[in-house]
Amino acid sequence: MPVNLHAPVASALLPVKGVLIGTTEAGIKKPGRKDLLLVHLPPQTTVAGVFTQSRFCAAPVIVAREHLAAGDGVRALVVNTGNANAGTGEPGLAAARATCAEVANILSCKAEQVLPFSTGVIMEALPLSRLISGLPACAAGLREDNWLDAAQAIMTTDIVAKAVSKQITLNGITVTITGIAKGSGMIHPNMATMLGYIATDAAVAQPLLQQMAAHVSDASFNCITVDGDTSTNDALVLIATGMSGAKAISDIKSVEFGQLQAAITEVAIFLAQSIVRDGEGATKFITVKVDGGNSIAECKKIAYAIAKSPLVKTAFFASDPNLGRILAAVGYAGVEDLDVHHLELYLDDVLVAEKGARALGYQEKDAQRVMNQSEIVIRVALNRGVTTAVVWTCDFSYDYIKINAGYRT
Repeated sequence: MPVNLHAPVASALLPVKGVLIGTTEAGIKKPGRKDLLLVHLPPQTTVAGVFTQSRFCAAPVIVAREHLAAGDGVRALVVNTGNANAGTGEPGLAAARATCAEVANILSCKAEQVLPFSTGVIMEALPLSRLISGLPACAAGLREDNWLDAAQAIMTTDIVAKAVSKQITLNGITVTITGIAKGSGMIHPNMATMLGYIATDAAVAQPLLQQMAAHVSDASFNCITVDGDTSTNDALVLIATGMSGAKAISDIKSVEFGQLQAAITEVAIFLAQSIVRDGEGATKFITVKVDGGNSIAECKKIAYAIAKSPLVKTAFFASDPNLGRILAAVGYAGVEDLDVHHLELYLDDVLVAEKGARALGYQEKDAQRVMNQSEIVIRVALNRGVTTAVVWTCDFSYDYIKINAGYRT
């Protein structure tokens, strides 16, 4: 089961004014399972997105980028699970574009105003006829209070749906933020490592929303790793309908921009951490903090070296304080001028290593106490600067192998 993560409750997911959501069982993934999501947006909505940096990105990523760049506005999103439409060449691009055309026909907008997204098995043809056949049911069910169904419809190997809402006040007006995400395996940052959609009824100019999307991604989804594998289909989309009644945000230096960005980042961090907590086979949620660095880049290098090490992750699954594996990861992280005699390694409050060796007061029973917990903090103090980076990860269990060995079967 996920680590200290519970399925969201429908009543806790707040409608965002103007965002209409419909789902259905299109038979793309498997029978009896929601696998198609349609989101309809009002004309004044601004939309921003960041996508996987993988050179082998999926057809819907290519098309979604094109449509966003066209600057004609976005009126709809369509998401299918069960098939990634990646590694499918020109036929895959044609299928993504045909999906947009059909959505546009149903919702009376332009095909270029539709963003397509897919997730699932790579290098298999998208079952376009099933997808298109399911769209009318999605459209017929469009409503604002449908966020839980949306979160469920985009799941792949996820055990629980991931969704959260938050409200803030901007100049005396209540603004709502609701977000959903999916992800469990093939999780490692290279933009983001999943599908994530966060909507607000605040009004934000598109260029500012795009800057916000980059910031939010870097502070959340670009700080997680489950297995070190980056997907072909990653996307994070921010939606601002402008229907709250709050004054439009047009200045990146304004107090309101800062407040909204902070709130959306909080939502994104919750979703990102939920992905790690629901990592395939995860039994432990691990925070890796590297501080006292010369730059964020070097702190992240070290944090990720630790967080994605199979030897570190399997030791944590076994609650085995074989913590020399962490030192080994620090050493090969690629920070060439790092003086290991200056750094300190902590496991929660336990000082494990200092001055290049085991700490004088370290006792394995203290580390064992921490290793038995379901939530653990690894802290590396570099003691050479003032920057900090935090990465969230999980352990590797037997179930990770089982899930991925039989993913298609």
